Amino acid sequence: MPTLLLLIRHALTDAAGRTLSGWQRGVHLNDEGRRQAEHLVERLVPVRLGAVYSSSLERCCETAAPVARARGLEVERVPNLRDVDYGDWSGRSMRQVTGTKQWRRIMRDPSGEPFPGGETLRQVQARVLNEIGRIVHDNPRAAVAVFTHADPIRLALAHYGGAHIDLFQRLVVHPASVSAVLAGDGVPRILKVNDTGSLADLALPSPKRRT
Repeated sequence: MPTLLLLIRHALTDAAGRTLSGWQRGVHLNDEGRRQAEHLVERLVPVRLGAVYSSSLERCCETAAPVARARGLEVERVPNLRDVDYGDWSGRSMRQVTGTKQWRRIMRDPSGEPFPGGETLRQVQARVLNEIGRIVHDNPRAAVAVFTHADPIRLALAHYGGAHIDLFQRLVVHPASVSAVLAGDGVPRILKVNDTGSLADLALPSPKRRT
């Protein structure tokens, strides 16, 4: 069996949809985000997790912590699962940047046009997929939770779905949503995208006892 990857966006923050937080430290879950993180514990009950990985940024670690604690697992913090490096735009409001010529160029050419002083989305996709590949290699025949950010998840799903990177913005990934992919053994299979409901159908069969 391949690895069951659960790509989980961090829960809600006050900056979500308003600010380009990127690699900024000190962005924490708000009250609703903490409720979402606790609800993830219940939603993931049917899935036998073998490991929990998280972006090293606080908002992801805070989302992962209740799930790991409930399973008696450690959260492995992985810098390469961080959000987009927005460079000079880090911490700016969406209102400040969306009207600029540079923003329009990036929207026309997401794969090739870098954020000022930051990354291109192709670079983000490459580092995230490289890290996910390591996780899959290290966890064969297991279910793993990978807590990261909206754009890294959308870029990974575009790759697994065979979509050009410039089309990744057609995918929607809400806070505390779960996207599920079977990977590492043949053709990857996307099982869920942006799911905020029951995950009971992701339960792996119990290992057969030897007779």
